[in-house]
Amino acid sequence: MDPMRLFEFSPGEYSLSLDTGAATVRDVVDELGHEPNGYFWEGVARWLVSTEAPALEGRFDYDSEAGMFCANGTDSGALEELGIRMSAVATDGNRVRQLIALAEADGFEFDD
Repeated sequence: MDPMRLFEFSPGEYSLSLDTGAATVRDVVDELGHEPNGYFWEGVARWLVSTEAPALEGRFDYDSEAGMFCANGTDSGALEELGIRMSAVATDGNRVRQLIALAEADGFEFDD
């Protein structure tokens, strides 16, 4: 699930995070006119949930900031599934290009 990190920060409370500097597609995101910050990656997560994994909707909360994407909750399985999906985007330039193109064609705005 690299570069995503899933950890238990207190008993029964989990966090999925991405240090935005660890995403290997930063240059591609920049090239496509987006700021590869935590808010952009939160947009990626929201897009993935709405289009590929609607069963994850409402199973965690987002708490991103400029340098880090973060999702928190009690359902480690849901966070792990999101992490696997996000890892595929954060490490594959073609995948991130495709996702951005589809999202923008649909009128989705990344909050970056």
